[in-house]
Amino acid sequence: MKIGFDNDKYLKMQSEHIKERISHFGDKLYLEFGGKLFDDYHASRVLPGFEPDSKMKMLLQLKDQAEVVIVISAGAIASNKIRGDLGITYDQDVLRLIDVFQGLGLYVGSVCVTQYTGEPDADRFREKLKGLGIDSYVLYKIEDYPGNVEHIVSEEGFGKNDYIKTTRPLVVITAPGPGSGKMATCLSQLYHEKQHGVNAGYAKFETFPIWNLPLKHPVNLAYEAATADLNDVNMIDPFHLEAYGETTVNYNRDIEIFPVLQAMFEHIYGECPYKSPTDMGVNMAGNCISDDEACCEAANQEIIRRYYKEACALKTGSGSKEAFRKLELLLKQAGLTTSDRKVVKHALVREESTGHTASAIELPSGEVITGKSTDLMNSAAAVLLNTLKELAGIDHKEHLISPEALAPITELKKQYLHSSDSRLHCFEVLTALSISSATNENAKKAMLQLEKLSGLDMHSTVILSQSDVNIIRKLHINLTSEPKYEFSRRFQL
Repeated sequence: MKIGFDNDKYLKMQSEHIKERISHFGDKLYLEFGGKLFDDYHASRVLPGFEPDSKMKMLLQLKDQAEVVIVISAGAIASNKIRGDLGITYDQDVLRLIDVFQGLGLYVGSVCVTQYTGEPDADRFREKLKGLGIDSYVLYKIEDYPGNVEHIVSEEGFGKNDYIKTTRPLVVITAPGPGSGKMATCLSQLYHEKQHGVNAGYAKFETFPIWNLPLKHPVNLAYEAATADLNDVNMIDPFHLEAYGETTVNYNRDIEIFPVLQAMFEHIYGECPYKSPTDMGVNMAGNCISDDEACCEAANQEIIRRYYKEACALKTGSGSKEAFRKLELLLKQAGLTTSDRKVVKHALVREESTGHTASAIELPSGEVITGKSTDLMNSAAAVLLNTLKELAGIDHKEHLISPEALAPITELKKQYLHSSDSRLHCFEVLTALSISSATNENAKKAMLQLEKLSGLDMHSTVILSQSDVNIIRKLHINLTSEPKYEFSRRFQL
């Protein structure tokens, strides 16, 4: 992928800008982190050159000043809400994030459970945290939030919440996903800090939409595509335009809530430090785009990927018609069709020409490798092997794994495990390849190419099994699928 983002410039500029914002307030800054603080693969896809852990690296430059508070809503715990990109629940991700942050040297002060109404699952999670030596606090669900400002900024509103004890000048508020209550946590803390005589401020770090890119820039449209299920809409910030005569981009939720935030700030401090939602932000990503054309192309590909993702979710029963319709409109707004995704065309042509389901992977050179399903393996496993051969410079006629070695695995699945699909899938083929690499030099060469699969685009003509999706996700391949099943069975794995 052509690089379009200067990551080194971003790390320097972003950390300096946050330091500057801290200095605007007396003792403490609560920094709400929107999006993913770690593993931000959306940003790395639409801003090629942005590293998935860039925000983490930036924070590590401030680690002596910073502590992290992880926020999760009681409702997410009770409903076992899943983080889609990782396939784990939000409460599991809280523990994962703590391990990641602490492993990298960031101080995690506590976990905050928000919107609490006495959920037993939330209580059990807090007990688990206590057993792990992690402090936790509770923010209660406030009636008429965020509309009734008088009630919210009172002893019966924010005053009922726990006061989260923090010790450092920069408090990073992050969460496993949207809707967790990050902003409410920041505002509640501002109220309590005022009661404790601490001069604290608030700022927001939201990578998307990028405020100093045009409203309909592909990178900003890709953000709308990524949040289609939340019905987020990019908008010109009218408050910023009125205050400064400058056109900037924000999104509907921040613009709609800003008058309420102004009122809350005025109730807490007597005045609001910001004139617009854009003022609250500290994001410098737009200043670090080095090749706009490369970012536009990458963002267009992300819009198509999001369209396919929602189409498949709708087919499997986990999507929504409203989100899918929005993605259809975004596709048209961007002037795109699914055929603008190169691997789609190649996979469909291979399926049509062979009569078998097919998959395709595009190499960095632009060449597209395909694979079809056979009695031995499915198309996803086939295209992985074919791609590894191509990257290693191995003749495609060469067997990396002998058929004699694969046959017993098929027999195991069919005869003893009674699998309805006895063909080999990605994990089984990669396991067999790793075993073969001990004695087969070409298999060893192929194994060494696995890390080169990261960031490549892939398309399947059918919805893949969850086991295949998990392997492809771990390889960081950007997968899309046609919204149809390979088999007509009512029960699909």
